[in-house]
Amino acid sequence: MSITPLAAVPSVRWPAAAFRGRLGRDARSGHYAVPHRYRLHLSTACPDGLRLAVGHSLLGLDDDCPVTLLPAVPDCPGGGHSALRPLYEASAHHHTGPALAPVLSDDWSGRIVSTHAPDILRDLDLFRGEGHARLYPRGLSSVIEAVERMCAGGIGEAAQRAGRAGAGPAERAAALEVLLDTLDRLERRLSGEEYLADDRITAADIELWVALVQLDTVHRCHLDAAAVHRIAGHRALWAYARRLAAHPAFGRHLDLDGIARRHHGRCQGLEAAGAAVQILDWASHAADTPDAFRR
Repeated sequence: MSITPLAAVPSVRWPAAAFRGRLGRDARSGHYAVPHRYRLHLSTACPDGLRLAVGHSLLGLDDDCPVTLLPAVPDCPGGGHSALRPLYEASAHHHTGPALAPVLSDDWSGRIVSTHAPDILRDLDLFRGEGHARLYPRGLSSVIEAVERMCAGGIGEAAQRAGRAGAGPAERAAALEVLLDTLDRLERRLSGEEYLADDRITAADIELWVALVQLDTVHRCHLDAAAVHRIAGHRALWAYARRLAAHPAFGRHLDLDGIARRHHGRCQGLEAAGAAVQILDWASHAADTPDAFRR
């Protein structure tokens, strides 16, 4: 498979993380992959938290790396969580910024390893549970990175610009075309294919699925009905999203009420006609787990 980055979509960089520690493969690396040492702190109402929760489940790490769930709506200024403040203060003396999630912490030292979600998921892949396949298979890094760029720039960023309050009609129309072009490319890939790469679930599928959840539950609210109708016309793409929602590693982490509350708490856009046209019944699909997915 070859998914190339969209030339029309600018590169979207992750926000600068306060902590960028990495897990190594042995004790020489300091933070090395060992069971029962690390803990995830996340909110599944946050896209980064949802990605990590899904990946954590797919890797079978419930026992080896516990998860502490945080409220959907941060309770401190700047999007911070009061529950994370002790970790931040133990890790950086006089930390003045918000205590943001997600966080990978080290229970042995009581300090933060990383707050950079892409690095965290890649590092969790180092010590997946026995019998669980890798999310980043060898030889597929370029494919996964291409999908990450497409989702960040061609879906998330483009959808935000297409529904941004105060944007002119030409700007919104151009952003919508970028979004639709991205969806077209992914639609062609998924027509006749179950997953994006390697004939099984990888990190690329987590990335795309979370982007589609955000597109339908958040960005849709700021698009007009005609735009939502064009987005919904990508039948293979939404069938794929529906199928993954029925997988327990995906669907059980969907906090639709939390996503809505988080969105309303920080939304700066104007509600549009598309808000009334839901593409998928996520709650229904998440509850409809086929026998093939049951463990």
